[in-house]
Amino acid sequence: MSKEKKDVLYGLYDDEEILLKAVDQANAGHLDIMDVFTPFPVHGLDPKLGLAESRLHIAGFVYGAIGTLTAFLFMTWVFTRDWPIIFGGKPYWSVPAFIPITFEVTVLFAAIGMVVSFYTVCGMAPGITNPTLDDRITDDKFCIAFDVTSADDAAKNQLKGFFSQSGASEVNTKTI
Repeated sequence: MSKEKKDVLYGLYDDEEILLKAVDQANAGHLDIMDVFTPFPVHGLDPKLGLAESRLHIAGFVYGAIGTLTAFLFMTWVFTRDWPIIFGGKPYWSVPAFIPITFEVTVLFAAIGMVVSFYTVCGMAPGITNPTLDDRITDDKFCIAFDVTSADDAAKNQLKGFFSQSGASEVNTKTI
């Protein structure tokens, strides 16, 4: 199934402070921002765009809890049922001896689970290519993008006026 093509009008900014002011101006003018692209995380941008807090930390807790249970239950089974050997004078079920391995497996499960979840949610699985508006966005430019697929010329001119008023260093259109 092929995706529908979009016409995107975007403006490039040289500084994150100018970008934040431009996002405020767009919100004040009730402009519908499609997306904002930055080369690094910009503090305070998420609330201005109305984005909710990520739930990745909840998934990390669940993956860590699964890792804890897996390690602890596996070692309990091995040392009490499958291979019960008394070594070093310890009893079969020595919980303090289980703690280091349990911690390591907890961290391992949480890390791998969060990476897989992040890549899945963001659509960055192997073999998937996502279009980029401009290669400089990943280097040193900041971008505000508007979907102008169904916009008329007056709306496009209004958005171009917004970019010139808000301090955009460059304005381009691209079909993605």
